[in-house]
Amino acid sequence: MNRVYAPGCSLLVYKPHLAEKIRDFLKVPMHTTCCQHAPGLPAGTQVVNNCPGCGEHFEHSYPETSTVSLWELLAESQTFPFPDYGGASMAIHDACPARSEPQVHDAVRKVLARMNIHVVEPQNTREKSVCCGDNFMGRLPLEEVKVQMKKRADEMPCDDVVVYCVSCINSMRIGGKRPRHIVDLLFNEPTAFGEIEPPDWHKKVRAFKEAH
Repeated sequence: MNRVYAPGCSLLVYKPHLAEKIRDFLKVPMHTTCCQHAPGLPAGTQVVNNCPGCGEHFEHSYPETSTVSLWELLAESQTFPFPDYGGASMAIHDACPARSEPQVHDAVRKVLARMNIHVVEPQNTREKSVCCGDNFMGRLPLEEVKVQMKKRADEMPCDDVVVYCVSCINSMRIGGKRPRHIVDLLFNEPTAFGEIEPPDWHKKVRAFKEAH
């Protein structure tokens, strides 16, 4: 099987060195063309994604390829060196594009369990997950977007919140929680997004997409 790894624009903007570590573990080529552009991959290529939005695009827009989440592969891995978080309790926020992907929900939670993380589910989770607020960008004034971000963050039963979409990091931070991106957790790194405002983050990602 021809396989490539597509880390997604957001991770490549956020922490490209972690995308490289994942590529090295998978031992496959990295595909950096934005998923909103035709991938130009040979028919039958399987694309490994860690971005829920990329997974949705490859699944529905490019029938010549197939896609699988990184989490599904890691959940069954016998070789990945999972760190041990000592049973730490963390809430989880499921990303919008993965709302109808129960296999992703299951795999993410299995990966967290393999890191000895105790997941505390919010009331609205998995298929019933609520948007972190980021999707309101461009449709509502910025201050109202932040209200939506805080509303979702307030639903989290723990201060530490696991996310697997990079944009959700900013939403949880603005909402007053401590976001923990699952890729950061895998490599025992802090989730350090900085104080960037949502429009500035979207501008950076948009520029990357246009260049790729």
